[in-house]
Amino acid sequence: MGNSKLKTSDSATAPLQLAREVLMIEAREVQALAERLDENFVNAVELILQCRGRVVVTGIGKSGHIGHKIAATLASTGTPAFFMHPAEASHGDLGMITQGDVVIALSNSGEADELLAILPPLKRIGAPIISISGNRASTLSRAATVFLDAHVSQEACPLGLAPTASTTAALALGDALAVTLLEQRGFSKEDFALAHPGGSLGRRLLVHVEDVMRQGDAIPVIEASRSLKDGLLEMSRKGLGMTAVLDEHGRAAGIFTDGDLRRAFESGIDIHATLMRDVMHRQPQTITPEQLAVDAVALMEQYSISSLLVVDQQDNLVGALNMHDLLMAKVV
Repeated sequence: MGNSKLKTSDSATAPLQLAREVLMIEAREVQALAERLDENFVNAVELILQCRGRVVVTGIGKSGHIGHKIAATLASTGTPAFFMHPAEASHGDLGMITQGDVVIALSNSGEADELLAILPPLKRIGAPIISISGNRASTLSRAATVFLDAHVSQEACPLGLAPTASTTAALALGDALAVTLLEQRGFSKEDFALAHPGGSLGRRLLVHVEDVMRQGDAIPVIEASRSLKDGLLEMSRKGLGMTAVLDEHGRAAGIFTDGDLRRAFESGIDIHATLMRDVMHRQPQTITPEQLAVDAVALMEQYSISSLLVVDQQDNLVGALNMHDLLMAKVV
């Protein structure tokens, strides 16, 4: 039993130790990559900024998988890009590349047959090539317009065979390109949201109040001169938990909510004799339809309310919304 426990302890320690060594090796290689960045990186950035077409990323094997991610990151951060499989390129996909494009080719050895096969036609097309390789003297690197050095002193694989640190270095270099280009282009959160409309950031930055507010007959409204009973009927019909109270000019003079109703009942008020102007909450919080829906959330949280009136620049009532509307729009 004692020996069994010792083996269990050893078997638990060895994986953790190996995992830490892998992470430390990869971290060291990325750090070394950062320290040797030179003018070639600046030249690659300028080449892409001047690109009139798209960035075409290509690579085979593990480098191809990294290339997929680099293309996706570029595309989502303001640099139109797509991945092209080099083997498919030799069978017609080269037709997707034009002289106005820039090609980023990944190969640690720089001698991948599938990549070398498309170098001559790429040269004829006239698309400049940025190579990301661990071999400065390789055929790919020598043929490239700009060479980005992604060599590593060792792989994290104990056998020294599986691409590990080398693919991490290439991926990190691709991220550095994407983020630098993002900054150079002045790419904003709003731009990012346009490329990610299905994500939470997209919803927060793209959904406006006018997209989620109740409009027309769906807005609960009652004149200030009407009775509280009439106001309660309007609230019940529209099911928004409140009603806007309008003055004689049709502008929002106040709001009456479920909370106001509870307080009115507690005071023993006569719903038939009481007018809406006597129980409404004056100077209600409002928002304009052009504002972001997330601004409505912030207002509700700031004032501990669950409903807002929507008014135009002339304070005319044009809509209403509550927290449930924002939840349904997945803004919250």
